[in-house]
Amino acid sequence: MTSDSPHTTVAARAVDLTKVYGSGQSEVRALDGVTIDLEAGKFTAIMGPSGSGKSTLMHCLAALDTPTSGSIEVAGTSLSGLSDKALTALRRERIGFVFQAFNLIPTLTARENILLPLDLAGTKPDQAWFDTVVDAVGLHDRLGHRPSEMSGGQQQRVACARALASKPTIVFADEPTGNLDSASGAEVLSFLRRSVDEFGQTVVMVTHDALAASHCDRVVFLADGKVVDEIQDPDREQVLEHMTALQTLVAAAVETA
Repeated sequence: MTSDSPHTTVAARAVDLTKVYGSGQSEVRALDGVTIDLEAGKFTAIMGPSGSGKSTLMHCLAALDTPTSGSIEVAGTSLSGLSDKALTALRRERIGFVFQAFNLIPTLTARENILLPLDLAGTKPDQAWFDTVVDAVGLHDRLGHRPSEMSGGQQQRVACARALASKPTIVFADEPTGNLDSASGAEVLSFLRRSVDEFGQTVVMVTHDALAASHCDRVVFLADGKVVDEIQDPDREQVLEHMTALQTLVAAAVETA
């Protein structure tokens, strides 16, 4: 599932990626030869049944986990052989991450949470960019509030702003609407969509929600650690049809195993 057009810029790439947990009879192949290009300036969803490997793939691509074999490039840099210090710098400067559980620091204000990655890197924020991002998530009147003083949707928008604060090459979002009600989830998805359309950001989102996936430019489907399908410019009904067919195939394979 690669993009070979000479006009396509790839923000991240995995080639023949495997991830094995355990050994012998307890061995689990979470990823089984995944090859994928993630195009810059696009919003991509990764979907699949429970246990398909989608979160493992995202964590490997985001340099949060190490594959057993295969290669990964982010922003043209191969992750293979990078020192821990270099990997930390890459994550800090090139990768943004939005977690399902927000992962905000409860004692910090929204402003401080957004700027935390830059503070850790010893980097001075670009004030114009900071204002642009905060405007986009609609949080100017909440910058002095701590997470406990904000709704779940507001906290996730802070997390999204934090992921974009360093102008990363790529933002990974792991079930970013999973803990939100439908209205708050729609706000977060709208912001991620705007970040692609207006700021040229690259966003890759793991989701089980067909409606969330319909906001994307591309949906990639995983099953049993393999890329098995993809659709471009999806709508909710298309995503549901593909997921239903995929779950039927997986269930049939389990029955015959």
